[in-house]
Amino acid sequence: MEPGNMEPGNMEPLRPPALRPFICRGMRRIWRGMIAFRKMHGLGNDFVVVDARPAPLVVTPARAAAVADRHRGIGCDQFIVLEAPAPGADVFMRIYNPDGSQAEACGNATRCVAHLLMAETGRDRVTVRTVRGELPCERLPDGTIRADMGRPGLDWQDVPLAAAMDTAHLPMELGPPGEPIVSNPAACSMGNPHVTFFVGDLDRLDWQALGPLAEHHPLLPNRANIGFAQVIDTDHIRLGIWERGAGATLACGSGACATLVNAHRRGLTGRRARIDLPGGTLLLEWRLDGHVLMAGPVATAFLGQLDWDALPA
Repeated sequence: MEPGNMEPGNMEPLRPPALRPFICRGMRRIWRGMIAFRKMHGLGNDFVVVDARPAPLVVTPARAAAVADRHRGIGCDQFIVLEAPAPGADVFMRIYNPDGSQAEACGNATRCVAHLLMAETGRDRVTVRTVRGELPCERLPDGTIRADMGRPGLDWQDVPLAAAMDTAHLPMELGPPGEPIVSNPAACSMGNPHVTFFVGDLDRLDWQALGPLAEHHPLLPNRANIGFAQVIDTDHIRLGIWERGAGATLACGSGACATLVNAHRRGLTGRRARIDLPGGTLLLEWRLDGHVLMAGPVATAFLGQLDWDALPA
């Protein structure tokens, strides 16, 4: 039964009326102990979003993992908690991976949250803050959302790597000794660590089997998101992504940003590119001032209620 059709009884509002359109449009009242969530995605890269601005929400790694569990929970690539922002931003976005760890950045989640803030405020420009910093976002004339993901970190300490080395050419090989399947990737940070392998034919590569090997490579003390990129043309890339703490996903916004940066550094593309992921297409630009812009669609899949108190502590 839809919450809006329930008899009031002893139920109480989840959010003050002014906030209700943001997360709970169409859900007027819910049972005690339940919180509202919104399931969203950017190209199939999916998120469970909850609004903890009115009151703090205690999130443990076990609880975040339980929400993200696709068999026993709601299921998502990342669990997103919105918190009261510091001055200069419209919201603080905290990001949890399916294994309960926190992520520093998530480009598609940034665009989804920006879309919600735009609906809430009536503005076409908002700023989302993460542990990476402030990420300005805007709605483009075609309705897509573009996020300014900031400048990439190109030094080995930015990624970080286990030792000093050229981040455009890592001494990393995956596969049998002496007969690597992929090798010589590039790395950078988009607030979170990324490694990009450039391959000849993405369809002929079992990149989902190679992803976890690279994620846990000794060169990566904090692990990393792993991209497998096939350059089609100087403005066109196909990309498969293995996300740190999440596994293979349909799309990864920060991974797409890192891929363009690494491809341009290797002389494979210009500073603008269409990047095709399993879930759809993102448009990327690495501006001359160093900022990486990423644009694409967002969508809401459904609204729901979550029994927070029933989750493991």
